[in-house]
Amino acid sequence: MNTPFGNMITTAEHTIAMMFAVARQIPEASASTHAGKWEKSKFMGVELTGKTLGVIGAGNIGGIVCDRARALRMKVLACDPYLGEDKAVRMQVEKIDLDGLLLRADFITLHVPLTDQTRNILGRRNLAKTKKGVRIVNCARGGLVDEEALAELLRSGHVAGAAFDVFNVEPARENPLFNLRNVVCTPHLGAATTEAQENVALQLAEQMSNCLLTGAVEHALNMPSVTAQEARVMRPWIKLAGHLGNFIGQTTDEPVQAINILYDGVVTGMNLEVLNCSTVAGIMTKVNPDVNMVSASVVARERGIHISTTSQDKSGVFEGYIKVTVVTAKRERSVGGTVFSDGKPRFIQIKGINIDAEIGHHMLYTTNQDVPGIIGALGQTMGDNGVNIANFTLGRAETGGEAIALLCVDEPIPTAARAKLAETGLFTQIRPLEFDVAWSGPAPVTAPGPRESYLDGYVRGCRAWEPRQAISTRHWAPVEQHQ
Repeated sequence: MNTPFGNMITTAEHTIAMMFAVARQIPEASASTHAGKWEKSKFMGVELTGKTLGVIGAGNIGGIVCDRARALRMKVLACDPYLGEDKAVRMQVEKIDLDGLLLRADFITLHVPLTDQTRNILGRRNLAKTKKGVRIVNCARGGLVDEEALAELLRSGHVAGAAFDVFNVEPARENPLFNLRNVVCTPHLGAATTEAQENVALQLAEQMSNCLLTGAVEHALNMPSVTAQEARVMRPWIKLAGHLGNFIGQTTDEPVQAINILYDGVVTGMNLEVLNCSTVAGIMTKVNPDVNMVSASVVARERGIHISTTSQDKSGVFEGYIKVTVVTAKRERSVGGTVFSDGKPRFIQIKGINIDAEIGHHMLYTTNQDVPGIIGALGQTMGDNGVNIANFTLGRAETGGEAIALLCVDEPIPTAARAKLAETGLFTQIRPLEFDVAWSGPAPVTAPGPRESYLDGYVRGCRAWEPRQAISTRHWAPVEQHQ
């Protein structure tokens, strides 16, 4: 996690300070005076009052700069694709495109992150469009300005001055802007105040505390952020998503080529990025036990796995459910699940066969043709091997057709028991499964659990589940839906 708000004011104030420094040539005048010179007539500056400030990026820090600049009676132009007209009016700034800003601004300051879109946003071509006598301030990120091109325009007199706190290469031992007239340089001091360091430390401590106590993940860098409210509601659904992915991972031997995650009903209004991460992590654990919600998507992409999501309105008796389908070179495999009013995840469909199975730490999954003797064979074999059955769920596609069984047991399935089942010749697949049913995330402290409100009304044990699905598999009929 990062702490984007702890140093906003400090960085904005440093920007204003740099504007004053370059407008009045303060560093050069200070050095001259320290040297015993009295060159009063040499350092003729300009006022900020009445000048036009062009702000590239009017977000958190840029917005504060706009506010401070207006207090100095500057006219403020803001170039930001995410700045709406209404907000621009409230900020009392003029929203403008980049070309218009370059033509009109007396001062230009940058407050955008360094991305492929913003790299060299003030490159040679855009710098040539600037108003003669412009002064440029960069307290955001190195790489936003072509330093070589700017140095040339400073030497030619087209640019009257520059103030830089950040550079393409840091620490900056050498730079084209060094030792040029009216160029102010500081060693990345934007956040270097006592107040900012305290604010950042406090914000980080609060974010860590919120994560451990409520499950909130704020300002995450390498996974979707989760608010405390989302964490309270989504705990069982995140858990379910991981179990669905884990089931797929444990029952699929071939390399996965594609993953599709279908969200239905109330789930579509949740933070789907988090659910995606949990699902993919569950699947990828089979090939990499160390994978987690942060790294799962990266690992999947490295293996060339295509991940897609689909959302649709409530389509069956359940208020919401998640269905995961994976595609391999040989087959498609799908599993669906929901959360009932007790807050516990359930499997509700496997291979298109409707079931109602609780999820336990140790489980046994079998497939077979629907013939007599399956229940007896499973029960007798488990009993003979000292395995206690906690829950037993059956399902079938049709009479005499493909059938499945899910057993929740109290201990791992012995190899001898699996071998005995195989000897019967009744089963086409025998899979011991293991799930981490102990929720590894934080529990809510004072808020009620996720059982009230949207989870109420789920139908426990209902077999009449006839969901409609937008992706095409042999088990599901395609229907019109929204992405």
